[in-house]
Amino acid sequence: MADKKTHGASSDTADIKENCKIAALSYIFILWLIPLLLKPHSKFAQFHAKQGLVIFVLDVLVALVSWVPFFGQLLFLAMIALSALAFIRALSGQSWQIPYVYEWSRKVTIH
Repeated sequence: MADKKTHGASSDTADIKENCKIAALSYIFILWLIPLLLKPHSKFAQFHAKQGLVIFVLDVLVALVSWVPFFGQLLFLAMIALSALAFIRALSGQSWQIPYVYEWSRKVTIH
């Protein structure tokens, strides 16, 4: 599940080092737009921006049920924890394929 992607090309390593901070923004509510729009040629930033978009949509759905006692608040806290963990991993240069989120993010195409 969690992995530090090993990229063969030094350009990929440079991409990660250069864009890990902006990629981490992807997991803070709507800030996934920043790497999505400002770093269109960065595979690393795009990877995290697309996952951030999926998490954002899930956040909106969870907000709709957060009024449900216990269950809603538990989902809300789980989403905060997931976003925090993804933020930390992106900041450290990891390409973490979040279960289910990654599969949905692969379907996102931005041209």
